[in-house]
Amino acid sequence: DLRPPVISLALSPGSGLFMAVLVQMTIAGKSFIGGNMEITLAANLTARSRLWQDAADIPRFSLKNCHIALISVKTNLPSSMLPKVMSKFLDSTLQKVLPGLLCPAVDAMLNLVNAKFTTLTSEIPLGTAGILQYALLNPPMTSETFIELDLKTILHQKEGKEVDLPMDQPSLASLPPKRDAATQLILSANFLSAELSILQASFNLDISNNMVLGLPPLVTTMLGTLIPEISTVLPPSQPVVIEMREAQAPVVTITPDKSSVQLFSTAEFWVSPSDSAPKSLFVLDVHSNLEAQFAIAEEKLRLSLALQSLSRVALASSSLGMFDELPLKRVLADIIHVAYVPSINRALHGGVPLPDLLDITYQRANISGFEVGI
Repeated sequence: DLRPPVISLALSPGSGLFMAVLVQMTIAGKSFIGGNMEITLAANLTARSRLWQDAADIPRFSLKNCHIALISVKTNLPSSMLPKVMSKFLDSTLQKVLPGLLCPAVDAMLNLVNAKFTTLTSEIPLGTAGILQYALLNPPMTSETFIELDLKTILHQKEGKEVDLPMDQPSLASLPPKRDAATQLILSANFLSAELSILQASFNLDISNNMVLGLPPLVTTMLGTLIPEISTVLPPSQPVVIEMREAQAPVVTITPDKSSVQLFSTAEFWVSPSDSAPKSLFVLDVHSNLEAQFAIAEEKLRLSLALQSLSRVALASSSLGMFDELPLKRVLADIIHVAYVPSINRALHGGVPLPDLLDITYQRANISGFEVGI
């Protein structure tokens, strides 16, 4: 008859896990002198395990040692028989049987934990844009109060090409202080920039007049009003389409106070007459500064953007000759705010999958700066 064990756990700095288990059981059977015999004993099991990094870059516990020490033994045998009978029983039976009975249970428990670790490196689809995978970058670090796991992120585009990611790791001193009784997940700006670079093809958008309701009509007459020097060469009152494309990978910047995203886009203006093929008018280089807001939903980090300003609007090429593009800046900012940024937010709606580690749930996580507190 085995009672529920009393388990105490502690982290062993630089090693892994220390476990102390108080085991209490009653052994009953027939006595060699007749009648029933009961022995009630308490034993203390101590075990040390090592936390390491296996060949697949997965955290793994392995049992280093396991010891059993008897604390007390009580029996219903006559007191005159106790010394001889108990000595023989303890020496020949309990000291040999208990380690083989209890230590494999510790090993089995560690294997259950290891099985949960294996989900960490599972490939996670990023919609149709690519694949994300987490794995250990360095062996786990164990202190007296927490375990630190340095994860690397492996990003593949849909064509299978791996995205280069800087492997520079922030020092512990630069990270937010560790809170008691909490798991903290810290995501780097480099990782989020790479995530957006995989998704940037889905940011492409052709903006037409019916997408900018509430703004000046997107027609050649409007362009001529803003830029008089090209008004004479523009066909009158023809619909204009703005082709927005990302020319470089987005850059994410994160500070404790504010998070932002820089987009490096081209805006190509086309005239689309109803009776002839579209014609390219000019191309602008556009650098946008957007504020980033983070939220947790469906075990993913959701990112939404809001336009703050256009830091650069410059003429890259033109079929109409050179002109001053500055008057276009305000109208283009309005168009990007009304049409382009909402389209990007829809593309980002799938979110960034967070690491699946020991069945951690992120639904009640708190987000602060670049830290997700669980």
